[in-house]
Amino acid sequence: MHYEEIVISQLLAAGPRGYLLKSDASQKLIAAIEALASHQPFFTGKVSEALLDLFVGEQSTEETLTRRERQILQLIAEGHTNKAAAGVLGVSLKTVETHRDKIMKKLNLHSTAALVRYAVRNKIVEP
Repeated sequence: MHYEEIVISQLLAAGPRGYLLKSDASQKLIAAIEALASHQPFFTGKVSEALLDLFVGEQSTEETLTRRERQILQLIAEGHTNKAAAGVLGVSLKTVETHRDKIMKKLNLHSTAALVRYAVRNKIVEP
């Protein structure tokens, strides 16, 4: 399997009980089978580290968004245009555009689709 955080993140969203990297299979395969047979989860050390990095990264990123940025992200993810979001919040279009740019920079996202995925994954909006 690929050792990339995004692949691991997407995989875990599917709800597996274990994850074994191909590079670890020769050393950990029997332990993985035994753990899963005993209804215990099994993740190799590298995968556990990647999960921890993802979790910590999401938590720290989440905390860096201001209340207003979260509101704007929610409206964008719900399908509002910048102009419509400005109307809902009673602010100028320029204010929404500025916040949107800051959100994208903070989260290192480059498209509206990426903003929507982030909002859904982080339960800012419901799918």
